[in-house]
Amino acid sequence: MLEAFSGSDVRAAEAPLIDAGQGDALMQKAAHGLFGVVLGLLREAGRGTYGATAVVLAGGGNNGADALYAGERLLRRGVGATAILLSDRVHTASLAAFTRAGGTSVRLDDGVDPAALAIHASSADILLDGILGTGATGGLRGGARAFVEAFNDVAGPRATRSTIVVACDLPSGIGVDTGLVDGPVLAADATVTFGAAKPGLLLGNGAVSTGELNVVDIGLDFAVFTPAARRLLDADVAALLRLPTPLDHKYSRGVLGVAAGSARYPGAAALAVGAALATGIGMVRYLGPDAVASLIHQRNPEAVASSGSVADARSQAWVVGPGAVDDDDQRRRAVDAMTSGLPVVVDAGALAGIPERVGPQVILTPHAGELRQVLAERGVDAERSDIEAEPAHFALRVAEITGATVLLKGFTTVVAAPSGILIAQTDATPWLSSAGSGDTLSGIIGALAASVAGDDHAASRLGLAEEDLWAAVAAAGALIHGRAGQRAARRGPIVVSDLPADIGAVIADLLEERRLAM
Repeated sequence: MLEAFSGSDVRAAEAPLIDAGQGDALMQKAAHGLFGVVLGLLREAGRGTYGATAVVLAGGGNNGADALYAGERLLRRGVGATAILLSDRVHTASLAAFTRAGGTSVRLDDGVDPAALAIHASSADILLDGILGTGATGGLRGGARAFVEAFNDVAGPRATRSTIVVACDLPSGIGVDTGLVDGPVLAADATVTFGAAKPGLLLGNGAVSTGELNVVDIGLDFAVFTPAARRLLDADVAALLRLPTPLDHKYSRGVLGVAAGSARYPGAAALAVGAALATGIGMVRYLGPDAVASLIHQRNPEAVASSGSVADARSQAWVVGPGAVDDDDQRRRAVDAMTSGLPVVVDAGALAGIPERVGPQVILTPHAGELRQVLAERGVDAERSDIEAEPAHFALRVAEITGATVLLKGFTTVVAAPSGILIAQTDATPWLSSAGSGDTLSGIIGALAASVAGDDHAASRLGLAEEDLWAAVAAAGALIHGRAGQRAARRGPIVVSDLPADIGAVIADLLEERRLAM
């Protein structure tokens, strides 16, 4: 599991080493790690080092020094490099080393046109962003802001620009602890962060601006600190997946109940059921209108359907709400499931019926607009734009108010547990932003919840408290869903109803990785 620590905790972890006179050694370790990642990116792009060009953006903090020392190493490997100095307090020793290695520098001041420097930077193979570090507060200001705005105008969107932008510790312009973007930001193709990941690299728009995340170990000890955010890795998700044994049968492999769909939206239930079955769960029991059950059986005849009650349909977990609108029977089933004590995934139509307090095994899966409504029903006023800007804050708020685990959907999916645990996943593709995508996510999470409901050791395998298992289950579902979307997108635009084949393939890949690691 990737753990992220606040900027103040990272600085506190650095302090004993700096006090012991190891500050320069830490800087050299960081610069060497940054240099190594840049070499790899150049090779992947087929550009090599000799004849390549780099521009170093050096601010006044240690990040500027790290970038300059990395630039020195690039110069010694045959890369032509220029430093743009964006502060009057650039680290003296690193700039001297950069210059001795053959680098040239220019200071951005009142006499230099930021647009001209931006044009120069946009023609380079590599741009090292060392403007702001973990000690910075607020967005970009002054000449640095003018340069980034000019560069973004000249270079264009990240997906189409030719310059590879590598952020040193974090992309300049994002909030180190929140991911909040206030003003222009220099979005990175890759970020090289030191000691530990920072929350802003995992959360909100900060995660979108981070690109490929690389964490360089510089010898810091975080044993006494609590992670501010986490990200599940493949091994964590694989550890949650339950392999069938020769003694298993359909009931022991997990039974998921699904109370979803309605006459108005029958397809939502079919999508949730299909996604759940694709995970390899033992059985799916569907409760709902006969017409919806008929649609489900056209695609998944193995689903067991009835129009009975939650109490009669013995299951280990439930999915309620997708497509369930204007249907009193489905509304009643949703409430019965949420008060049953079983793990329940609550989506869409069922979000309006959440009891005042529930347990962490109840997993809410709203998008920002639905979360706003959940808050409004509890007397908390928030704009959708505010929720989208600071998803972690608002997801934690709803988890605190309701007692539920909250998965807030988005390109960066944030999962908040009532204990305060935060997990953020960025596994999705923008092609998944289509109707029905959330229904498939609900089915995946529900199936995972049913399969681990009787597993007494699932939380300990991930190093989590029992109450936080459901946050991991929700995040694991987001990873599988996102990876399935990535696989599907390789074939072109995604048709959500075709995702089950990709869901199964992703799970197969995860299980193979686990087998190879044993």
